[in-house]
Amino acid sequence: MELHSPREAASFALSLLDLTNLRDDCDDAAIETLCTRAQTPYGAAAAICIWPRFVAHARGILGHGHKVRIATVVNFPGGDLPVASVVEETRQAVEDGADEIDLVIPYRKLMAGDEQAVTDMVEAVRAACPQSCLKVILETGELKDASLVGRGSELAIAAGADFIKTSTGKVSVNATLEAADSMLRAIRASKKRIGFKPAGGISTVADADLYLRLAESTMGPNWLMPSTFRFGASSLLDDILGVLSGAPASRASTGY
Repeated sequence: MELHSPREAASFALSLLDLTNLRDDCDDAAIETLCTRAQTPYGAAAAICIWPRFVAHARGILGHGHKVRIATVVNFPGGDLPVASVVEETRQAVEDGADEIDLVIPYRKLMAGDEQAVTDMVEAVRAACPQSCLKVILETGELKDASLVGRGSELAIAAGADFIKTSTGKVSVNATLEAADSMLRAIRASKKRIGFKPAGGISTVADADLYLRLAESTMGPNWLMPSTFRFGASSLLDDILGVLSGAPASRASTGY
């Protein structure tokens, strides 16, 4: 894939978008709006990403077999719940209709040197949702160190992740190109079909294009597709729609 214009980048980013509402004040009406916004005149987002308590409501709106998938978050955002609680949260989300599970690792334990805690959490949640896409959130802005981001990526991949994801969007530093580089290198080294999801701080087509170019330069041509790459964002859709409708593209910026 080679993008030649902001419009092409916008169209492609739309197909890779996990349109997100993880606001504390989210309610049923906001979920209905999100489901509607995910289906645009220019095509559909890949998924919506929402709190577990809204999964059943979203499934009722979208029905079964819809092109827009339903992703939800577990062990979110702190990454510090007991494994048994996260497993139950996961099972309930799948029962309610979630297609995809975005799991926060116990990143503070990883920072303290407890790698086994990461493995145990990911393996347990993987077993609880064997048919679901499992995206594992590293919270790279808290891990900070590139070697630790790389090691977290390796542990998540080895324990059964389908995707590795940068961030919750709930801390001061979320997706960065530096973290993305470490994670993509870990994916490449694994020689497995693992996806990558940058999340938080991606609000313009220009932002998105930087990540698309990095991923393609690291992973090679034809790697980028919804089964291997997603954006986690709430405001990116506004700029995508603006570009696709003919408005000037915004410059790269920050903000979830």
